[in-house]
Amino acid sequence: MTTKEVSQGSQGSVIENQDWLFTVVAPNVGHKEKVFITGNTPELGEWDHKKIIQLDNKEGTNLWTKSIRIPNSCDVHYRYAICSVNELSNETIVCKWETNIQPRVIKESLLHPTVDVFGEFDGKNNVGRGWLTSQTLVQFKFLSNSLKLKSRLAGRPINIKVTPVKLSFGADATIDENSLSTDTGDLEIPAGVCVEVATLDNDPAICQLKPQDQFGREYKANDLLLINVSAPVPKSLAYLIDFYSYSSNAHEADPPCHIGYTYVLPNMFKPSEGSLELPVTCNVKHRPLGTINFEYLIISPMEEHLCNLSVSFAKHWDPTWTGLEVGHRGLGASFKTKEGNAIRENTIASLKKAAASGADMLEFDVQLSKDMIPVIYHDFHVCISMKRKKEVDYNEMLELPVKDLTLEHLQKLKVYHLVEGRNHETLFFDEDLEEHQPFPTLEEALKSLDEHVGFNIELKWTMELNDGTFELNNPFDMNVYVDKILEVVLKYGGERRIVLSCFNPDICTMARNKQNKYPVMFLTVGVTEKYQPYRDPRCLSIPAAVQNAISSDILGIVVHTEDLLRDPTQVKLATDAGLVIFCWGDDNNDKNTIKKLKELGLHAVIYDKLDQYITKEVKESIFLMEARESQRELMRLAADALPDAPSSAQEPAGGAHLVTRRQLDSTVTSLESLASSIDIKDEPDKNLKRNRDLIMKIDKELQVKEQRSSFKGLFSTGKASPKKSRKDN
Repeated sequence: MTTKEVSQGSQGSVIENQDWLFTVVAPNVGHKEKVFITGNTPELGEWDHKKIIQLDNKEGTNLWTKSIRIPNSCDVHYRYAICSVNELSNETIVCKWETNIQPRVIKESLLHPTVDVFGEFDGKNNVGRGWLTSQTLVQFKFLSNSLKLKSRLAGRPINIKVTPVKLSFGADATIDENSLSTDTGDLEIPAGVCVEVATLDNDPAICQLKPQDQFGREYKANDLLLINVSAPVPKSLAYLIDFYSYSSNAHEADPPCHIGYTYVLPNMFKPSEGSLELPVTCNVKHRPLGTINFEYLIISPMEEHLCNLSVSFAKHWDPTWTGLEVGHRGLGASFKTKEGNAIRENTIASLKKAAASGADMLEFDVQLSKDMIPVIYHDFHVCISMKRKKEVDYNEMLELPVKDLTLEHLQKLKVYHLVEGRNHETLFFDEDLEEHQPFPTLEEALKSLDEHVGFNIELKWTMELNDGTFELNNPFDMNVYVDKILEVVLKYGGERRIVLSCFNPDICTMARNKQNKYPVMFLTVGVTEKYQPYRDPRCLSIPAAVQNAISSDILGIVVHTEDLLRDPTQVKLATDAGLVIFCWGDDNNDKNTIKKLKELGLHAVIYDKLDQYITKEVKESIFLMEARESQRELMRLAADALPDAPSSAQEPAGGAHLVTRRQLDSTVTSLESLASSIDIKDEPDKNLKRNRDLIMKIDKELQVKEQRSSFKGLFSTGKASPKKSRKDN
């Protein structure tokens, strides 16, 4: 039996509340984890991870329950999450949560609470990983023959284990003599700390991040071993790296022997990334055993909390979204060839023209100006003209990094593309037109472009080439760089379909862990004869890119078409792994190649001159067409809900034949004029005809006019909508 409370609202309306028993079966909850609930009402925390509500475990079972008072006058949307709690700070860390696009809902027709199963509802099972809220992620990367040991151990299988150890400076602690052993297998991990491991191998099972085993993970020569440590206060932790190996005469059931160790202190780390080479100390004689060389990545949470638990598109891709047309740098690269493009690349004009030509998505490059404003531009360097003394006619071009110029400099100085500067030839003379100017801001693009057109935002970041040189020296701190771009995307992205991508796998890992809303894809060159290879092994082939995407828990990969045409079976390699796959490259600038790539099952093809090569009959984004069709369906449902004309005797007081608020709930924006236009003085049959004629009129208008508000309704997941009261039994 539920308890109902009735109180008076601020405007005299009746607000009903009742106790509702939430019950969920959660079979895979760690010993330091608990089950929580969140939802769209104040009682459920309004999707805020800081206000999430802990459920109670029924001892000895997988059942978690809690009775919570919820409104009885609106739809109640909710999700479950499995979280850990930092015992010292009492902060809640989301480990995994339900990520169906539409959350669970308690409707007015539901009379009794039901038993839920974590992750399973609406015929689907979608559970996503959490994101960084208060904790920091430290990733250890062991690659390129990291471990060099004495010859007697050479060739033996070696296990590597990383254990966070809490540091206590200042106070003299009592030392337990039994704790002085160098066998560290039983060290307890500090509260709120999680350690996961993945090996980038052809086996998908070990590519995925899994909790670290007691004796770590085997490391072989040329392996790429990733160990992630997430911790609330990383500066208070040191990291013990243990090495284990099996004795030559060990039995199958025998554990490995502890052969050596090394320590990593927090003051050894730089702010975001770096590499370390440390001695490995012998376990028994405490003598040098060899060296370990590894790279590290430190990912800090964003200072401004811009994500919540209302919805996530991080791993969502509709099966109908195949062969999407993506405009490269808008309408195409304009400096690669002499033919170029009539409109300067990466400008608002180029992006708008591609959108008007029917692009489903627009691909463009984003980097930071000196004053940390995300701007749209492809190359790391630009040219500015510089007159020599006593030489009036000749201008010398000076190449400068984009990062060394403020937004004002970039937009007001006469800036040339590298091709223009090196050839002393100006290719574009339309900079007096606002939308044709280079260096538009990311914010401007998000605000000015039609919201129905998706964005593929490439985060430009320097990469190390295989000869040891870098594409750009002295970039920003990686965390600051990614934060500045993500802040703009999260604040102004609205309901737009957005995919983030980068050639740097560490940037992809950052973008995935810093936010939970937008999907991330790994850009890769793969096997190529056109470009100098990168040093990072994750960038050298499509199989390596697939493994990296799995280990990073991202949506998919964006591959170089040159490598794809060399071996088309690699498309299936990606799709069989559950990944979304796009492609890019000069090879795409051909109608026959575009057709072939679509037939191979590519989810999207990125190419130049979209206005010339696109084959759509209707020049519209797939997302606009979906939004329009959804709106039409809602209107048809509203029309069907209109009652047949009753006799005068059956006509209700006032003669009104109105659709109920509940029936119009999800179409209130587009049908607002419909309800207000109904003339209650009309005769019933005329009134009904008038209503339907009005719906047809709006439907016709939708064919030629974009309905932004309706698109927002398409992905609405969190708003509480008025409804009838649930009845007590």
